[in-house]
Amino acid sequence: MPIELDKERKQRMVRAIQDYFAEKLDQEIGTLAAELLLEFFVRELGPAIYNQAVKDAQAFVQDKVMDLDGVLFQPEEPRSR
Repeated sequence: MPIELDKERKQRMVRAIQDYFAEKLDQEIGTLAAELLLEFFVRELGPAIYNQAVKDAQAFVQDKVMDLDGVLFQPEEPRSR
């Protein structure tokens, strides 16, 4: 499943690439070049970043599910008085 960016997010990222080139590299990069660079990063790096995010989310959820016994478990035996 390819990663798709909505139009507004893509425009913000293109501007961020252009700003980065201007600030860090003291170079101007056009919109087309920035869009091509963004497409390259999304295609080449996006899946690895996405998969890591899924793994992190799974670990977080599994940790919380394991805590359910300790947090929600109620003893079934009556307490002695």
